Amino acid sequence: MSLLGTAALAMWWDMAPEMKSEFEDWHSHEHFPERLGVPGFLRASRWTSASGGEGVFVMYEIASHDVLSSDAYVGHLNTPTPWSTEMMPHHRHMVRSQCHVLESWGGSAARYAFTVRVSPLHDRADELRAFFRTLSAEWVRRPGLVGAHLLRHQTPPIAETTEQRIRNSADRVADWVLVVFGYEAPALEMVGHVDMATAALQASGAAEGEIRGLYALSHSATAKDVAELRST
Repeated sequence: MSLLGTAALAMWWDMAPEMKSEFEDWHSHEHFPERLGVPGFLRASRWTSASGGEGVFVMYEIASHDVLSSDAYVGHLNTPTPWSTEMMPHHRHMVRSQCHVLESWGGSAARYAFTVRVSPLHDRADELRAFFRTLSAEWVRRPGLVGAHLLRHQTPPIAETTEQRIRNSADRVADWVLVVFGYEAPALEMVGHVDMATAALQASGAAEGEIRGLYALSHSATAKDVAELRST
């Protein structure tokens, strides 16, 4: 089961512990249904730091990249609900990558997600992509792992949104995003320490400064799930 669609919205931020309970309530019961009501948004998944820290990782699987500049989606970004307006300032250190799916192997939801944010060196993008492709084909058969997906950011042609202004800071982006899913944390830690070690990445065409993280699943839903809930 590969990613749904040919695009993905990948985001990371920090959420203070005292806000986590309300944040997850809002995110699961208002925000996910709102986003999954936008035509082209197919699945929404949220993970939180596997070590118990403040980090949050969210990924939306999307039919195509142009959905990210659609009137329906941009309309929501510019008309946040009162609860969204209250919660947005608590999204600290936002990284928001609006991506094309370059490679998709195996499953797209599991107990753990390991992410690597990286950029290819000039003229070495093909080499780095081939490196990820070779590893991904092996990872999906490795005990403890179920899927691996490579994403590339492209900024859609839209102006700054109301939600961005509410967060009161410019969103950063990750150029390339590798997401590896699995059911065993040690297997994903090995991916990070061995397969995705800094030396291995740089030898295969990655620039310095990759950022990695391990997250545990909190909630995942599809557009069909939301539609069925609304109909009951």
